[in-house]
Amino acid sequence: MIQSFDRAMAIATALSSDEQRKWWTINDLSKECHLPVSTIYRLLYTLMKHGLVEQDAVGKQYALGVKWMEFGLRVLDRIDYRKVIKPMIEELAREVEESVYFSQPSGLESIIVDRIDSQHNIRVYDQLGLRIPLNIGAANKTILANMSTNEAEQILQQLIEQEHVPAFLEKLTEIKQQGYAVSFGERTENTASVAAPVLDYNQKVIGALSIGILTYDLKEERLQFLIQKVKEVAQKTSQRLGSY
Repeated sequence: MIQSFDRAMAIATALSSDEQRKWWTINDLSKECHLPVSTIYRLLYTLMKHGLVEQDAVGKQYALGVKWMEFGLRVLDRIDYRKVIKPMIEELAREVEESVYFSQPSGLESIIVDRIDSQHNIRVYDQLGLRIPLNIGAANKTILANMSTNEAEQILQQLIEQEHVPAFLEKLTEIKQQGYAVSFGERTENTASVAAPVLDYNQKVIGALSIGILTYDLKEERLQFLIQKVKEVAQKTSQRLGSY
């Protein structure tokens, strides 16, 4: 029973292994899975009965069935973002030993919805529930950068002078390309923040992870380390939410 399940999963894995290829012949699957053609045929028949594999009646080739999508969408619908994001914030805070935040967009602002405080005696501290205009700070800029250009432009037109919008949009394009944002003293003197976006399974930005730091003794090497870490954890968080 377990062997049959393992073999069936090997077939499903093979059918999903190449983004450029949908259809597979039995012979191709036999080679890919290192199983006899007779075994592949028997397993395909069972998988087709349950909608997990579909067959091209003309070419006698096989592809993943839509049942997988149904399963996936049900799982995604049950995801509690907070339960996924919380351990990621904790992981990042442990690695960088600084204050870490998760912010979500709300209209023209973002809201800090989760936070892990640094254990340093002197640290950056922003309250949960704090609302910040989306044009201010690394977290907000990386959120804006991962919205559609039209959406970001409409928001900026309500927050800054019209003549500054084009330059701001250019900066957002740069932020999206590099995958992170950095800000220095935009809200509080002698502080900085680095941030990276969190995306869901629709590739929609749902917020940003950010690290708050004091700049009085901030070296370039330390800054680059923080940038790398916030990018890594934000990407891992996005993957756990179904982003690709």
